[in-house]
Amino acid sequence: MIPLTIYAGPDLGRYGFGAAHPFGTDRLDAFWHEAVRRGLDRRATVATPVAATDAQLLGFHEQAYVERVRRQCAAGVGYLDYGDTPAVRGLFQAAACVVGSGLAALEQMLAGATVRAFVPIAGLHHARRDRAAGFCVFNDVGVLIEDLKRRGIERIAYVDIDAHHGDGVYYAFEGDSGVYFADIHEDGRFLYPGTGAREEQGRDGGAGRKLNIPLAPGADDTDFARVWPEVEALVREGRPQIVLLQAGADSIAGDPLTHLRFTPRSHRHAALRLRAIADEYADGRMLVLGGGGYNRDNIAATWSDVAEALID
Repeated sequence: MIPLTIYAGPDLGRYGFGAAHPFGTDRLDAFWHEAVRRGLDRRATVATPVAATDAQLLGFHEQAYVERVRRQCAAGVGYLDYGDTPAVRGLFQAAACVVGSGLAALEQMLAGATVRAFVPIAGLHHARRDRAAGFCVFNDVGVLIEDLKRRGIERIAYVDIDAHHGDGVYYAFEGDSGVYFADIHEDGRFLYPGTGAREEQGRDGGAGRKLNIPLAPGADDTDFARVWPEVEALVREGRPQIVLLQAGADSIAGDPLTHLRFTPRSHRHAALRLRAIADEYADGRMLVLGGGGYNRDNIAATWSDVAEALID
């Protein structure tokens, strides 16, 4: 069995907001050109993206919101939030493809058809159940977690190393005892969305099973290595049945929207260490979601390093 499935294709690449927007539709191509140069297309299974159904979207999102996105994107008018996420024509279908590709990857892993999977245009961690936010229309992570819970998966590890705090995931599952959440991000006092303080450690049944690690602007690989053992400790405590990693490349030095200074080595390290934990507890099952990243060279190098870590 080839150990990694990568979801890539035009339908997935269409998620974006135009050439003038940081989240453009060229992001998938930036990664894929480098992936092919490294031969990753020959060392992994390349799968066709799949669109989620309305019923699947409603596993996390409210019906009124899903209908609003469909209607507003058909018209291509206005914003889906306060001004970051334009209602572009065709965006509903592209956003559904982001969600559906992750669900297809889960289906393949749980059926034993693949061990690990990577969906590069995914990890839209800001969207809430009833609204868009921060370039994120549908929260694919939220849909995936709810789907896993319905399938009887009781212990899920979600690790997020995007520069922005994964607020849409954190607050949706803040009180969920089965979701072990760890997020390394730029301090919210300096960067959107302004959340993810150290003190936010979950509530009710989820208390103590959530870890937020804000880092100061300019934090680098040394800082990442210093705090990473905390992430591993929490994930191991959860003995996860599946591991999810949001590998946003906007925490790499040189991103135009953020101020962290990691190199792709930190992301490769995270992928390798979480892969080892998945092998130990979850029969290898690990799903990586590309997340943010607005410097195309960083996207290419970082996501290719992560994919290699899942293969080699």
